[in-house]
Amino acid sequence: MIEILVDADACPVKDEIYVVATRYGVPVVLVANSRCFVPQGFGVELVVVEKGLDVADDWIVDHTRPGDVVVTGDIPLAARCLQLGAFVLGNTGRVFDENSIGGQLAIRELKQELRETGSLSGGPPAMSDRKRSLFSSKLDEIVNKSLREHATT
Repeated sequence: MIEILVDADACPVKDEIYVVATRYGVPVVLVANSRCFVPQGFGVELVVVEKGLDVADDWIVDHTRPGDVVVTGDIPLAARCLQLGAFVLGNTGRVFDENSIGGQLAIRELKQELRETGSLSGGPPAMSDRKRSLFSSKLDEIVNKSLREHATT
């Protein structure tokens, strides 16, 4: 059975994940550096890891199997999970795949350099209803695809 693993500390779409996971009967694992609310009856497990750079990412990588769905806004984590055969979806509904991850890593590095020089500031915009809907739709597609492809594993 596949799982949905969530890089949960900064994930703005947890409720949307619970809805899709419940629809398909897929367990969800939230991985975070601190406790967060976990609804009862949705098949959600919370794993609290120690604070530290990449501790949650390393836990996710260590527990990801082919066919699992990983939700993260962390592009290097997305790249690591793709190498393991997981499906990876960004918090905004962006699908990461082998064809796009190299470009995404390059854009991330460029943005980091711009932030360090002060040419770029601010964080991502707030999640709109449209982006939440896009995320839900993409997650539904990916979970459905993974279940079809990994039905016997």
